Amino acid sequence: MFIKPKKLQPGDIVATVSPSWGGAGEPELRWRYEQGVKRLEEVFCLKVIPMPNSLKGGDYVYENPQARAEDLVAAFKDERIKGIITNIGGDDSIRLLPYMDFDVIRDNPKIFMGYSDVTISHLFCLKAGISTFYGPAILTDFAENVEMDPYTIEMVNRTLFSNEIIGEIQPAEEWTSERLEWIEENKDRRRTMRKNSGYEVLQGAGVAKGQLIGGCIEVLELAKGTELWPESEYWENSILFFETSEEKPQPEYIRYWLRNYAAQGILQKANGIIFGKPQDEKYYDEYKVEIQRVMKEYGLGDLPILYNLNFGHTEPKFILPYGAMAEIDCDQGTFTILESGVE
Repeated sequence: MFIKPKKLQPGDIVATVSPSWGGAGEPELRWRYEQGVKRLEEVFCLKVIPMPNSLKGGDYVYENPQARAEDLVAAFKDERIKGIITNIGGDDSIRLLPYMDFDVIRDNPKIFMGYSDVTISHLFCLKAGISTFYGPAILTDFAENVEMDPYTIEMVNRTLFSNEIIGEIQPAEEWTSERLEWIEENKDRRRTMRKNSGYEVLQGAGVAKGQLIGGCIEVLELAKGTELWPESEYWENSILFFETSEEKPQPEYIRYWLRNYAAQGILQKANGIIFGKPQDEKYYDEYKVEIQRVMKEYGLGDLPILYNLNFGHTEPKFILPYGAMAEIDCDQGTFTILESGVE
């Protein structure tokens, strides 16, 4: 259904963009951006170029959504650029919609990756018919203090640099959402890791397969009712993926939002759902209660649901290619991506 981009290779040029918050260009955060870029260069042997408006600072980037959109479109258009990685999320990239050129994206499929508010940019690409990657960002995962997490490195290599089937995604052994100030004095301080309890089967039995579609559940709310909202057929036989942001929404919001998906018929079209680990595991149990409550209300008590996966607002993280066929095995408690993310 979606055009897959070509895989990355050592020596390729990738562009960094700021479609949401412009923090990467703030003088006090520049070291953090440079640290992330250094990892792309040293760990993955890539060449990195920032798009022209991406490092102009928070105020400029906020006040100029058109400039952000121009960066994104130009990065897709530039034949030298083989991949685009976002600096960080934010909360207002929906403002780029009037300025997007979907034809340019459609005609120039390439790797595009980010998470959180970047959900909106993924929907731009989805509308253009190309598969993109819900995954790490420059200021967070690539710029992790001391070194990148080996789990994240493995997932980048498996998903973006190889056209082999991605395969089973093991839970990370440890995780962190610890908030260490992004100041240079903390550069050599590792965040505290906690033991991960692994995936949890909330409901369902047997094996469910479907194409991946989803994002940050709060950000998806901004797209509902707009031209960006995927057509009915996109949700058919899908595996939905949802995760919550650092704002840690109250449990009742999960109930309200999921009821809307049910009212639209989306939950009924899906073959299964995966939920990312909530940041800090706050509302870990409360979210489960709300999810199961809505499923029960709509007679969906058998829909396979896997909970506590390592994607979204938690580190380390794996990568979800939009449109790729994936599998939830409720009996084994496993999650597998059944195809390659790239060609």
